[in-house]
Amino acid sequence: MTRSLLVEARNVRKHFGAHHVLKGIDLEVRRGEVMCLLGPSGSGKSTFLRCINHLEKVDGGRIYVDGELMGYEEGTSPKGRAREMKPKQIAAQRRSIGMVFQRFNLFPHLTALENITEAPIGVARHDRAHARSRGMELLRRVGLTDHAGAYPAHLSGGQQQRVAIARALAMEPKLMLFDEPTSALDPELVGDVLSVMRDLARSGMTMIVVTHEIGFAREVADQVVFMDDGVVVESGTPSHVIDDPQHERTRAFLDSVL
Repeated sequence: MTRSLLVEARNVRKHFGAHHVLKGIDLEVRRGEVMCLLGPSGSGKSTFLRCINHLEKVDGGRIYVDGELMGYEEGTSPKGRAREMKPKQIAAQRRSIGMVFQRFNLFPHLTALENITEAPIGVARHDRAHARSRGMELLRRVGLTDHAGAYPAHLSGGQQQRVAIARALAMEPKLMLFDEPTSALDPELVGDVLSVMRDLARSGMTMIVVTHEIGFAREVADQVVFMDDGVVVESGTPSHVIDDPQHERTRAFLDSVL
């Protein structure tokens, strides 16, 4: 049975001043798929990821998640552009999308468990006892049950990132976005974070991952997309893009990182 489409990007464009960062991105991700975005720094990968949940506003094109236009109302303004939603509407859309950043962005004054339960209790108004029970379940899932009461300053970078993943999962998202989640970690801490992400992929979570971890992409991804200079240069299965790239830019990039 064909999986339904969860994420659809149509001709997405983005400028920062005179710098044209995204030059017309067209991508599709089906429910339950893992897409890994590869490419050199400055190629537009992270900007595109941030456009998906409207942390960055697009300058052209459309992004749909589960059939819903992200950040904008359907229809047009007098100038022919889609109207941006109100902040509360945008925040409501973001609740169904989890995001994990390069830096862990944990609240330093809250314990690991409190970081995980903050949004379910404060935003979604979940019962405190239920949220704590769910939080402990998520800590178990990321291998940190014994660190529920620890503050971020007392956790390693890898442990903090795993708490950040658990925090994103606490709102029961339909989509998870990862923006180079291992790039700030010491090499010996990368494996534990990738292990959690592998388990998440096996569970059927739809994921879009910006990464330089080629082995992870080869093992886990359904789709690999190579971006450079704001465009999609090449896309396909890992065996196609990583093991048998057709474009010289893709080959040069892989030669530089492998």
